[in-house]
Amino acid sequence: MSKKQTTIKNEISLSGVGLHTGNDVTMTFKPAPENNGYAFVRVDLEGKPIIEARAEYVTNTQRGTNLEKKGVQIQTSEHVLAAAVGLGIDNLIIEIDASEPPIMDGSSKYFIEALEKVGVVEQKATAEVFVVKEIISYKDENTGSEIILVPSDEYQITTMVDFGTKILGTQNATLNSISEFKEEVANARTFSFLHEIEMLLENDLIKGGDLNNAIVYVDKELSSDTMQRLKKAFKKDNISVKSNGILDNLTLHWANEAARHKLLDVIGDLALVGTKIKGKVIANKPGHSVNTLFAKKLAKIIKQEKRNSIPTYDLNKEPLMDIHAIMNILPHRPPFLLVDRILELSDRHVVGMKNVTMNENFFVGHFPGAPVMPGVLQIEAMAQCGGILVLSTVPDPENYLTYFMKIDNVKFKRKVLPGDTLIFKSDLITPIRRGICHMQAYAYANGKLVCEAELMAQISKVK
Repeated sequence: MSKKQTTIKNEISLSGVGLHTGNDVTMTFKPAPENNGYAFVRVDLEGKPIIEARAEYVTNTQRGTNLEKKGVQIQTSEHVLAAAVGLGIDNLIIEIDASEPPIMDGSSKYFIEALEKVGVVEQKATAEVFVVKEIISYKDENTGSEIILVPSDEYQITTMVDFGTKILGTQNATLNSISEFKEEVANARTFSFLHEIEMLLENDLIKGGDLNNAIVYVDKELSSDTMQRLKKAFKKDNISVKSNGILDNLTLHWANEAARHKLLDVIGDLALVGTKIKGKVIANKPGHSVNTLFAKKLAKIIKQEKRNSIPTYDLNKEPLMDIHAIMNILPHRPPFLLVDRILELSDRHVVGMKNVTMNENFFVGHFPGAPVMPGVLQIEAMAQCGGILVLSTVPDPENYLTYFMKIDNVKFKRKVLPGDTLIFKSDLITPIRRGICHMQAYAYANGKLVCEAELMAQISKVK
Protein backbone atom coordinates (compact mmCIF):
# COMPACT_ATOMS: atom_id res chain seq x y z
CA MET A 1 0.00 0.00 0.00
CA SER A 2 1.37 3.41 -1.00
CA LYS A 3 2.33 5.69 1.85
CA LYS A 4 1.50 9.37 1.99
CA GLN A 5 4.11 12.13 2.17
CA THR A 6 4.80 13.72 5.55
CA THR A 7 6.05 16.94 7.05
CA ILE A 8 6.14 18.38 10.59
CA LYS A 9 3.15 19.94 12.35
CA ASN A 10 4.80 23.13 13.61
CA GLU A 11 8.12 24.93 13.47
CA ILE A 12 10.83 24.53 16.09
CA SER A 13 14.29 26.09 16.57
CA LEU A 14 17.64 24.94 17.96
CA SER A 15 20.77 26.96 18.65
CA GLY A 16 24.41 26.02 18.94
CA VAL A 17 27.74 26.53 17.21
CA GLY A 18 29.12 25.34 13.89
CA LEU A 19 31.82 22.69 14.29
CA HIS A 20 34.31 24.24 11.89
CA THR A 21 33.29 27.91 11.87
CA GLY A 22 32.69 28.23 15.62
CA ASN A 23 29.88 30.68 14.79
CA ASP A 24 26.71 30.86 16.83
CA VAL A 25 23.84 29.57 14.71
CA THR A 26 20.10 29.17 15.04
CA MET A 27 18.34 26.61 12.89
CA THR A 28 14.57 26.40 12.50
CA PHE A 29 12.68 23.39 11.17
CA LYS A 30 9.47 24.39 9.36
CA PRO A 31 6.63 22.44 7.71
CA ALA A 32 6.99 22.18 3.94
CA PRO A 33 4.38 21.65 1.21
CA GLU A 34 3.98 18.40 -0.68
CA ASN A 35 6.74 17.48 -3.15
CA ASN A 36 9.04 20.08 -1.62
CA GLY A 37 11.61 17.61 -0.33
CA TYR A 38 14.37 18.94 1.94
CA ALA A 39 15.52 22.52 1.46
CA PHE A 40 17.86 24.82 3.39
CA VAL A 41 17.06 28.54 3.56
CA ARG A 42 19.84 31.01 4.41
CA VAL A 43 17.82 33.61 6.33
CA ASP A 44 20.99 35.58 7.11
CA LEU A 45 21.47 36.50 3.44
CA GLU A 46 19.60 38.95 1.27
CA GLY A 47 16.65 37.38 -0.47
CA LYS A 48 16.81 34.33 1.81
CA PRO A 49 18.24 32.05 -0.90
CA ILE A 50 17.15 28.41 -0.99
CA ILE A 51 19.53 25.49 -1.40
CA GLU A 52 17.66 22.27 -2.09
CA ALA A 53 19.20 19.15 -0.58
CA ARG A 54 20.21 17.56 -3.87
CA ALA A 55 23.29 15.61 -4.88
CA GLU A 56 23.89 17.95 -7.81
CA TYR A 57 24.75 20.77 -5.38
CA VAL A 58 27.55 18.88 -3.57
CA THR A 59 30.77 20.81 -4.08
CA ASN A 60 33.07 19.65 -1.29
CA THR A 61 33.29 16.63 0.99
CA GLN A 62 36.53 17.42 2.80
CA ARG A 63 35.13 17.61 6.37
CA GLY A 64 31.47 16.88 5.76
CA THR A 65 28.97 17.14 2.92
CA ASN A 66 28.89 20.73 1.72
CA LEU A 67 26.31 22.10 -0.70
CA GLU A 68 26.52 25.18 -2.87
CA LYS A 69 24.02 26.82 -5.19
CA LYS A 70 24.74 30.12 -6.95
CA GLY A 71 27.55 30.87 -4.51
CA VAL A 72 25.45 30.19 -1.40
CA GLN A 73 26.78 27.41 0.83
CA ILE A 74 25.54 24.94 3.40
CA GLN A 75 28.22 23.01 5.28
CA THR A 76 27.99 19.63 7.06
CA SER A 77 24.40 18.95 6.05
CA GLU A 78 24.44 15.20 6.69
CA HIS A 79 23.48 14.97 10.39
CA VAL A 80 20.36 17.10 9.91
CA LEU A 81 19.25 15.22 6.78
CA ALA A 82 19.82 11.85 8.46
CA ALA A 83 17.41 12.85 11.23
CA ALA A 84 14.69 13.75 8.72
CA VAL A 85 15.13 10.45 6.87
CA GLY A 86 15.25 8.53 10.15
CA LEU A 87 11.82 9.86 11.13
CA GLY A 88 10.33 9.23 7.70
CA ILE A 89 9.83 12.94 6.96
CA ASP A 90 9.48 13.71 3.24
CA ASN A 91 9.18 17.49 3.17
CA LEU A 92 11.09 19.86 5.44
CA ILE A 93 12.25 23.47 5.32
CA ILE A 94 15.44 24.12 7.29
CA GLU A 95 16.02 27.81 7.95
CA ILE A 96 19.51 28.68 9.13
CA ASP A 97 21.24 31.99 9.91
CA ALA A 98 24.78 30.80 9.06
CA SER A 99 26.42 28.45 6.60
CA GLU A 100 26.74 25.55 9.02
CA PRO A 101 24.11 23.80 11.17
CA PRO A 102 24.86 23.57 14.90
CA ILE A 103 27.06 20.57 15.67
CA MET A 104 25.24 19.90 18.98
CA ASP A 105 26.81 16.68 20.33
CA GLY A 106 28.08 15.53 16.93
CA SER A 107 25.16 13.17 16.26
CA SER A 108 21.55 13.45 15.07
CA LYS A 109 20.13 13.09 18.58
CA TYR A 110 19.04 16.69 19.18
CA PHE A 111 17.57 17.07 15.70
CA ILE A 112 15.51 13.92 16.25
CA GLU A 113 14.28 15.24 19.61
CA ALA A 114 13.26 18.59 18.12
CA LEU A 115 11.40 17.04 15.18
CA GLU A 116 9.62 14.55 17.43
CA LYS A 117 8.61 17.35 19.80
CA VAL A 118 6.55 19.11 17.13
CA GLY A 119 5.34 15.86 15.58
CA VAL A 120 4.97 14.51 12.07
CA VAL A 121 1.80 14.99 10.01
CA GLU A 122 0.61 13.08 6.96
CA GLN A 123 -0.03 14.94 3.70
CA LYS A 124 -2.33 14.11 0.77
CA ALA A 125 0.26 13.30 -1.90
CA THR A 126 1.73 9.82 -2.24
CA ALA A 127 5.37 9.42 -1.28
CA GLU A 128 7.68 8.55 -4.14
CA VAL A 129 9.79 5.43 -3.58
CA PHE A 130 12.60 4.08 -5.74
CA VAL A 131 12.31 0.30 -5.70
CA VAL A 132 15.67 -1.34 -6.31
CA LYS A 133 15.25 -4.12 -8.87
CA GLU A 134 18.87 -4.80 -9.77
CA ILE A 135 22.31 -4.28 -8.23
CA ILE A 136 23.67 -0.73 -8.47
CA SER A 137 27.24 -0.03 -7.37
CA TYR A 138 29.96 2.59 -7.30
CA LYS A 139 33.63 2.07 -6.44
CA ASP A 140 36.45 4.52 -5.85
CA GLU A 141 39.45 2.72 -7.31
CA ASN A 142 41.90 4.98 -5.46
CA THR A 143 40.58 4.36 -1.94
CA GLY A 144 38.85 1.02 -2.39
CA SER A 145 35.64 2.52 -0.99
CA GLU A 146 32.55 0.94 -2.50
CA ILE A 147 28.78 1.24 -2.16
CA ILE A 148 26.40 -1.43 -3.43
CA LEU A 149 22.61 -1.16 -3.51
CA VAL A 150 20.66 -4.42 -3.79
CA PRO A 151 16.95 -5.32 -3.75
CA SER A 152 15.32 -5.57 -0.32
CA ASP A 153 11.85 -5.39 1.20
CA GLU A 154 12.75 -2.14 3.00
CA TYR A 155 15.48 0.46 3.38
CA GLN A 156 18.43 -1.18 5.13
CA ILE A 157 22.05 -0.13 5.54
CA THR A 158 25.22 -2.00 6.45
CA THR A 159 28.57 -0.24 6.85
CA MET A 160 31.92 -2.00 6.96
CA VAL A 161 34.84 0.19 7.93
CA ASP A 162 38.55 -0.43 8.25
CA PHE A 163 40.34 2.52 9.80
CA GLY A 164 43.81 1.01 9.51
CA THR A 165 44.64 1.69 13.16
CA LYS A 166 45.12 -0.60 16.16
CA ILE A 167 42.71 1.52 18.20
CA LEU A 168 39.68 0.90 15.99
CA GLY A 169 40.67 -1.79 13.52
CA THR A 170 37.66 -3.09 11.59
CA GLN A 171 34.09 -2.28 12.62
CA ASN A 172 30.68 -3.12 11.17
CA ALA A 173 27.20 -1.70 11.78
CA THR A 174 23.79 -2.67 10.38
CA LEU A 175 20.39 -1.01 10.40
CA ASN A 176 17.72 -3.54 9.48
CA SER A 177 14.91 -1.00 9.29
CA ILE A 178 14.92 2.79 9.05
CA SER A 179 12.33 2.75 11.84
CA GLU A 180 15.16 1.69 14.18
CA PHE A 181 17.27 4.76 13.37
CA LYS A 182 16.39 6.68 16.53
CA GLU A 183 17.38 3.87 18.89
CA GLU A 184 20.28 2.31 17.00
CA VAL A 185 22.04 5.12 15.12
CA ALA A 186 20.87 8.65 15.94
CA ASN A 187 23.09 9.00 19.04
CA ALA A 188 26.30 7.94 17.27
CA ARG A 189 28.66 10.93 17.47
CA THR A 190 31.17 12.16 14.96
CA PHE A 191 34.77 11.19 15.57
CA SER A 192 38.28 12.02 14.51
CA PHE A 193 41.82 10.83 15.00
CA LEU A 194 44.42 12.85 16.86
CA HIS A 195 46.53 13.43 13.74
CA GLU A 196 43.43 14.84 11.99
CA ILE A 197 42.70 17.13 14.95
CA GLU A 198 46.23 18.52 14.76
CA MET A 199 45.80 19.22 11.05
CA LEU A 200 42.42 20.90 11.60
CA LEU A 201 43.86 23.10 14.35
CA GLU A 202 46.74 24.11 12.09
CA ASN A 203 44.20 25.14 9.43
CA ASP A 204 42.14 27.13 11.95
CA LEU A 205 39.17 24.75 11.75
CA ILE A 206 36.97 23.04 14.40
CA LYS A 207 36.50 26.38 16.14
CA GLY A 208 33.26 25.03 17.55
CA GLY A 209 34.72 21.74 18.70
CA ASP A 210 34.98 20.50 22.25
CA LEU A 211 35.23 17.14 23.90
CA ASN A 212 31.45 16.85 24.08
CA ASN A 213 30.71 16.87 20.35
CA ALA A 214 33.46 14.71 18.88
CA ILE A 215 35.15 11.47 19.88
CA VAL A 216 38.90 11.85 19.50
CA TYR A 217 40.88 8.63 19.02
CA VAL A 218 44.54 8.96 19.98
CA ASP A 219 46.42 7.14 17.22
CA LYS A 220 49.85 8.62 17.99
CA GLU A 221 51.91 9.68 20.95
CA LEU A 222 50.46 12.71 22.69
CA SER A 223 53.32 15.21 22.96
CA SER A 224 53.34 17.96 25.57
CA ASP A 225 53.10 20.58 22.79
CA THR A 226 50.00 18.88 21.34
CA MET A 227 48.57 18.54 24.83
CA GLN A 228 48.83 22.31 25.39
CA ARG A 229 47.23 23.10 22.03
CA LEU A 230 44.34 20.75 22.75
CA LYS A 231 43.78 22.28 26.18
CA LYS A 232 43.57 25.70 24.59
CA ALA A 233 41.35 24.59 21.70
CA PHE A 234 38.94 22.66 23.90
CA LYS A 235 39.09 25.11 26.80
CA LYS A 236 40.13 22.41 29.30
CA ASP A 237 42.53 22.59 32.23
CA ASN A 238 43.48 18.95 31.85
CA ILE A 239 43.30 16.41 29.04
CA SER A 240 44.14 12.75 29.29
CA VAL A 241 43.77 9.56 27.29
CA LYS A 242 41.38 6.88 28.54
CA SER A 243 42.28 3.20 28.54
CA ASN A 244 40.28 2.60 25.34
CA GLY A 245 42.40 5.12 23.44
CA ILE A 246 40.06 8.13 23.35
CA LEU A 247 40.45 11.52 24.94
CA ASP A 248 38.65 11.87 28.25
CA ASN A 249 35.24 13.39 29.08
CA LEU A 250 33.38 10.98 26.81
CA THR A 251 32.00 7.50 27.26
CA LEU A 252 31.19 5.53 24.12
CA HIS A 253 27.50 4.70 23.57
CA TRP A 254 28.49 1.53 21.69
CA ALA A 255 31.79 -0.25 21.10
CA ASN A 256 31.19 0.25 17.35
CA GLU A 257 30.01 3.87 17.66
CA ALA A 258 32.39 4.95 14.90
CA ALA A 259 30.86 2.48 12.43
CA ARG A 260 27.36 3.55 13.47
CA HIS A 261 28.24 7.17 12.83
CA LYS A 262 29.51 6.22 9.38
CA LEU A 263 26.10 4.58 8.84
CA LEU A 264 24.42 7.82 9.96
CA ASP A 265 26.52 9.71 7.41
CA VAL A 266 25.49 7.30 4.64
CA ILE A 267 21.81 7.92 5.41
CA GLY A 268 22.30 11.69 5.46
CA ASP A 269 24.32 11.73 2.24
CA LEU A 270 21.90 9.45 0.36
CA ALA A 271 19.06 11.78 1.38
CA LEU A 272 20.45 13.97 -1.42
CA VAL A 273 18.99 11.51 -3.94
CA GLY A 274 15.65 13.17 -3.18
CA THR A 275 13.63 9.95 -3.13
CA LYS A 276 12.86 7.27 -0.57
CA ILE A 277 14.77 4.06 -1.27
CA LYS A 278 13.46 0.51 -1.01
CA GLY A 279 16.65 -1.51 -1.04
CA LYS A 280 19.70 -2.47 1.00
CA VAL A 281 22.85 -0.35 1.01
CA ILE A 282 26.13 -2.15 1.63
CA ALA A 283 28.89 0.40 2.16
CA ASN A 284 32.52 -0.72 2.41
CA LYS A 285 34.82 2.00 3.77
CA PRO A 286 32.21 4.74 3.26
CA GLY A 287 33.02 8.42 3.34
CA HIS A 288 31.33 11.62 2.22
CA SER A 289 33.08 11.55 -1.16
CA VAL A 290 32.03 8.05 -2.20
CA ASN A 291 28.60 8.49 -0.56
CA THR A 292 27.76 11.59 -2.56
CA LEU A 293 29.24 10.28 -5.80
CA PHE A 294 27.00 7.25 -5.42
CA ALA A 295 24.07 9.56 -4.63
CA LYS A 296 24.70 11.46 -7.88
CA LYS A 297 24.82 8.21 -9.84
CA LEU A 298 21.63 6.95 -8.21
CA ALA A 299 19.81 10.25 -8.83
CA LYS A 300 20.64 9.98 -12.54
CA ILE A 301 19.42 6.38 -12.67
CA ILE A 302 16.13 7.35 -10.99
CA LYS A 303 15.65 10.27 -13.38
CA GLN A 304 16.33 8.00 -16.35
CA GLU A 305 13.91 5.39 -15.04
CA LYS A 306 11.19 8.02 -14.73
CA ARG A 307 11.89 9.17 -18.26
CA ASN A 308 11.66 5.64 -19.66
CA SER A 309 8.61 4.66 -17.63
CA ILE A 310 5.79 4.88 -20.15
CA PRO A 311 2.45 5.57 -18.46
CA THR A 312 -0.60 3.67 -19.68
CA TYR A 313 -4.15 5.01 -19.73
CA ASP A 314 -7.50 3.64 -20.83
CA LEU A 315 -8.40 5.98 -23.66
CA ASN A 316 -11.90 4.47 -23.86
CA LYS A 317 -12.80 5.80 -20.41
CA GLU A 318 -14.77 8.99 -20.00
CA PRO A 319 -12.16 11.79 -19.85
CA LEU A 320 -11.87 14.05 -16.85
CA MET A 321 -12.25 16.99 -19.24
CA ASP A 322 -13.42 16.95 -22.85
CA ILE A 323 -12.68 19.68 -25.38
CA HIS A 324 -15.55 21.86 -24.14
CA ALA A 325 -14.34 21.75 -20.53
CA ILE A 326 -10.81 22.46 -21.70
CA MET A 327 -11.96 25.58 -23.56
CA ASN A 328 -13.70 26.77 -20.40
CA ILE A 329 -10.26 26.90 -18.75
CA LEU A 330 -7.71 27.58 -21.49
CA PRO A 331 -7.87 30.79 -23.53
CA HIS A 332 -6.46 28.98 -26.62
CA ARG A 333 -8.71 28.24 -29.59
CA PRO A 334 -8.33 26.28 -32.84
CA PRO A 335 -6.09 26.04 -34.73
CA PHE A 336 -3.80 26.66 -31.73
CA LEU A 337 -5.62 24.54 -29.17
CA LEU A 338 -3.43 21.44 -29.01
CA VAL A 339 -5.06 19.39 -26.23
CA ASP A 340 -8.19 17.29 -26.89
CA ARG A 341 -8.72 15.66 -23.49
CA ILE A 342 -7.55 15.78 -19.89
CA LEU A 343 -7.27 12.28 -18.44
CA GLU A 344 -5.91 13.03 -14.96
CA LEU A 345 -5.51 16.14 -12.84
CA SER A 346 -4.25 16.60 -9.28
CA ASP A 347 -2.61 19.42 -7.36
CA ARG A 348 0.80 18.27 -8.63
CA HIS A 349 0.34 16.60 -12.02
CA VAL A 350 -1.74 16.58 -15.19
CA VAL A 351 -2.19 14.09 -18.03
CA GLY A 352 -3.58 15.20 -21.38
CA MET A 353 -4.12 13.76 -24.85
CA LYS A 354 -4.10 14.91 -28.46
CA ASN A 355 -5.10 12.96 -31.56
CA VAL A 356 -2.77 14.04 -34.37
CA THR A 357 -4.61 13.92 -37.72
CA MET A 358 -3.61 14.73 -41.26
CA ASN A 359 -6.07 17.64 -41.07
CA GLU A 360 -3.73 19.66 -38.81
CA ASN A 361 -3.07 22.97 -40.51
CA PHE A 362 0.69 22.85 -39.83
CA PHE A 363 1.11 19.74 -42.01
CA VAL A 364 0.43 21.90 -45.08
CA GLY A 365 3.92 23.36 -44.87
CA HIS A 366 5.73 21.03 -42.43
CA PHE A 367 6.54 19.26 -44.67
CA PRO A 368 4.81 18.79 -48.06
CA GLY A 369 4.97 15.09 -48.83
CA ALA A 370 6.53 14.23 -45.45
CA PRO A 371 4.23 15.48 -42.67
CA VAL A 372 5.94 15.82 -39.25
CA MET A 373 4.52 17.63 -36.21
CA PRO A 374 6.85 20.54 -35.36
CA GLY A 375 8.78 20.08 -32.12
CA VAL A 376 7.84 23.56 -30.92
CA LEU A 377 4.17 22.60 -31.12
CA GLN A 378 4.83 19.47 -29.07
CA ILE A 379 6.32 21.78 -26.43
CA GLU A 380 3.33 24.10 -26.76
CA ALA A 381 0.92 21.19 -26.27
CA MET A 382 2.72 20.09 -23.10
CA ALA A 383 2.65 23.68 -21.88
CA GLN A 384 -1.10 23.91 -22.48
CA CYS A 385 -1.53 20.85 -20.25
CA GLY A 386 0.56 22.64 -17.64
CA GLY A 387 -1.66 25.69 -18.12
CA ILE A 388 -4.67 23.62 -17.11
CA LEU A 389 -2.77 22.48 -14.01
CA VAL A 390 -1.98 26.01 -12.85
CA LEU A 391 -5.30 27.55 -13.95
CA SER A 392 -7.16 24.93 -11.95
CA THR A 393 -5.77 26.60 -8.82
CA VAL A 394 -7.77 29.83 -9.35
CA PRO A 395 -11.57 30.20 -9.09
CA ASP A 396 -11.93 32.22 -12.33
CA PRO A 397 -9.51 30.75 -14.92
CA GLU A 398 -11.34 32.53 -17.75
CA ASN A 399 -9.85 35.81 -16.47
CA TYR A 400 -6.24 34.64 -16.76
CA LEU A 401 -3.68 34.18 -19.50
CA THR A 402 -0.65 31.89 -19.32
CA TYR A 403 2.83 33.03 -20.37
CA PHE A 404 6.04 31.08 -20.85
CA MET A 405 8.92 32.09 -18.57
CA LYS A 406 11.54 29.46 -19.32
CA ILE A 407 12.16 26.24 -21.27
CA ASP A 408 15.11 24.01 -20.32
CA ASN A 409 16.56 20.61 -21.18
CA VAL A 410 14.39 20.05 -24.26
CA LYS A 411 14.92 16.74 -26.05
CA PHE A 412 13.14 15.35 -29.09
CA LYS A 413 13.37 11.58 -29.29
CA ARG A 414 11.10 10.52 -32.19
CA LYS A 415 9.01 11.98 -34.99
CA VAL A 416 5.29 12.59 -34.42
CA LEU A 417 3.28 11.67 -37.50
CA PRO A 418 -0.38 11.86 -38.61
CA GLY A 419 -2.35 9.11 -36.89
CA ASP A 420 -0.35 9.25 -33.66
CA THR A 421 -2.07 9.69 -30.31
CA LEU A 422 0.03 11.92 -28.07
CA ILE A 423 -0.11 11.53 -24.30
CA PHE A 424 1.27 14.43 -22.25
CA LYS A 425 2.29 14.04 -18.61
CA SER A 426 3.51 16.98 -16.54
CA ASP A 427 4.63 16.86 -12.90
CA LEU A 428 5.43 19.82 -10.67
CA ILE A 429 9.12 20.22 -9.86
CA THR A 430 8.34 22.77 -7.17
CA PRO A 431 4.99 23.77 -5.63
CA ILE A 432 2.99 26.45 -7.47
CA ARG A 433 3.78 29.85 -5.94
CA ARG A 434 2.49 33.26 -7.02
CA GLY A 435 0.97 31.68 -10.13
CA ILE A 436 4.33 30.28 -11.28
CA CYS A 437 4.28 26.68 -12.46
CA HIS A 438 7.63 24.84 -12.80
CA MET A 439 7.18 21.35 -14.19
CA GLN A 440 8.82 18.39 -15.86
CA ALA A 441 6.86 17.46 -18.97
CA TYR A 442 6.90 14.37 -21.18
CA ALA A 443 5.12 13.44 -24.42
CA TYR A 444 4.55 9.83 -25.48
CA ALA A 445 3.27 8.18 -28.65
CA ASN A 446 2.99 4.51 -29.58
CA GLY A 447 4.37 3.48 -26.18
CA LYS A 448 7.56 5.50 -26.59
CA LEU A 449 8.90 8.81 -25.33
CA VAL A 450 8.90 11.39 -28.11
CA CYS A 451 9.68 14.63 -26.29
CA GLU A 452 10.62 15.99 -22.86
CA ALA A 453 11.32 19.40 -21.33
CA GLU A 454 11.43 21.45 -18.14
CA LEU A 455 8.85 24.21 -18.45
CA MET A 456 8.13 27.28 -16.38
CA ALA A 457 5.08 29.46 -16.94
CA GLN A 458 3.13 32.09 -15.05
CA ILE A 459 -0.53 33.00 -15.13
CA SER A 460 -1.46 36.65 -15.24
CA LYS A 461 -4.88 38.18 -14.70
CA VAL A 462 -6.36 39.93 -17.71
CA LYS A 463 -6.68 43.65 -16.98
